Amino acid sequence: MKSIYLDHSATTPIRKEVIEAMHPYFSDVFGNASNIHAVGQKARKNLEDARKKIAGIIGADFTEIYFTSGGTESDNLAIQGVTRAYKGGKGHLITSLVEHPAVLNTCRYLERKGIEVDYLPVDADGLVDPAAVQTALRPETLLVSIMLANNEVGTLQPIQEIGEITKAQGIPFHTDAVQAMGKIPVNVDDLNVDLLSVSAHKIYGPKGTGFLYVKQGTPFAPLFYGGHHERGYRPGTENVGAIIGLAKAMELADLERDNFFATMHRLRTILEAGIREKIKNVRFNGHTNKRLPNISNISFESVDGETLLYVLDSQNVAVSTGAACTSGSTGVSHVLTAMELSAELSGASLRFSLGRLNDEADIGYVLDVLPSVIDSLR
Repeated sequence: MKSIYLDHSATTPIRKEVIEAMHPYFSDVFGNASNIHAVGQKARKNLEDARKKIAGIIGADFTEIYFTSGGTESDNLAIQGVTRAYKGGKGHLITSLVEHPAVLNTCRYLERKGIEVDYLPVDADGLVDPAAVQTALRPETLLVSIMLANNEVGTLQPIQEIGEITKAQGIPFHTDAVQAMGKIPVNVDDLNVDLLSVSAHKIYGPKGTGFLYVKQGTPFAPLFYGGHHERGYRPGTENVGAIIGLAKAMELADLERDNFFATMHRLRTILEAGIREKIKNVRFNGHTNKRLPNISNISFESVDGETLLYVLDSQNVAVSTGAACTSGSTGVSHVLTAMELSAELSGASLRFSLGRLNDEADIGYVLDVLPSVIDSLR
């Protein structure tokens, strides 16, 4: 029986083209990109070509791209990097209640160090009000960090509008674009952002690599120290093979984005229409239109979400109850709680996140098995 994988927001399979692009860097082109001999300089050239390719895709200068181990490090580097560069004593950060744990837990850590943080609320659709950002700004505000697309419900935030507000005040603005990359256009100038985080394994690239965009002139300090790699802001020997894979994954995602969006939207529409038709007492979470095309977060009343997940897994359907990074934590989803869902509804929720290998047959199978599973659990 084929396994139906509907958890692409947690991670994606590496594309064959990406593996082929990476392969030489684990055998023939193995040099350390910091060495000045020919073997090292061949690796260096290819690494810098990848940096330029990535920069071009998001509308940045190649000197503004810093390679990291992924989204979590990029978020930490952005928030702590700007905070560490500040020399004026106590500072202030603004974020939202629905951010990824990489942002929320970094802000909580900085609170323990004396930094003040405002966690902005969201509405029932998961949207941050730009006016709330404007109101929260202070003379001592160091940074605003609001994600581009939510990883649990897919809601798209008004990043461009928030960026206009922060730009007018001269305050750096960071967005976590990990879930959005490859699904919607991501251009740093259009978004009005100064820092932007991306991870490869969400776009059919390798785990353990990503990048942080930092606009020239943004106050920024290293998170840790070592050699001169990444212009001294992210020391450690670069993982050239993984970086090549990241660049290839981004190139393919950029080329195929419009078709991917249309396909995912069509499949999600079939899934949601089928669930509405076949299952009573369900709630769809997240904005109806301002949402990623591949995410559907659904509460099934009077059902325990974790139990439902296990039963579906026994039927060869892989979904999740929320973000993979919060698996094992106690309590209900902080995102759904911020959207003012009851604990009962939050605990009855599943996230279906579709990907490029899914087709109508996959959705049909889910719609065949899900109603009877819900009935049995109720």
